[in-house]
Amino acid sequence: MPIAANKAVSIDYTLTNDIGEVIDSSSGGAPLVYLQGAGNIIPGLEKALEGKNVGDELTVTVEPEDAYGEYSAELVSTLSRSMFEGVDELEVGMQFHASAPDGQMQIVTIRDLDGDDVTVDGNHPLAGQKLTFQVKIVDVRDASQEEIAHGHVHGEGGHHH
Repeated sequence: MPIAANKAVSIDYTLTNDIGEVIDSSSGGAPLVYLQGAGNIIPGLEKALEGKNVGDELTVTVEPEDAYGEYSAELVSTLSRSMFEGVDELEVGMQFHASAPDGQMQIVTIRDLDGDDVTVDGNHPLAGQKLTFQVKIVDVRDASQEEIAHGHVHGEGGHHH
């Protein structure tokens, strides 16, 4: 059964960056299970997997625009430490939910601390990076009506309600 829209797909994968460092992998754990066509994975990988079958192995390189987007300097800003009311100690790498300019919620990461100045970055940590996936398709099945309605796979390796 080829991978197509509304199929529940299980893949084993290893993700590396441009210099070959492993960023993430399903090795030693359960495969990643997603709903094809629902935007559960980055667009470049989803497009590359379309039409593939169980047992296929492939290397997929995804450009930033088809992954987590280009890095945007506009998403970096310096805030006053007083904006983090109720947080006793701030550290580089801490993440917070914040309102984006469009009113949506976004995650920001503290990049720098300098006195009362806190530099936060709203870019995804992998924004601007070319990503390479080593993928093996483990399983493809028809998604249930409930999975399709919810926009994600349920059960083992998927979303649990």
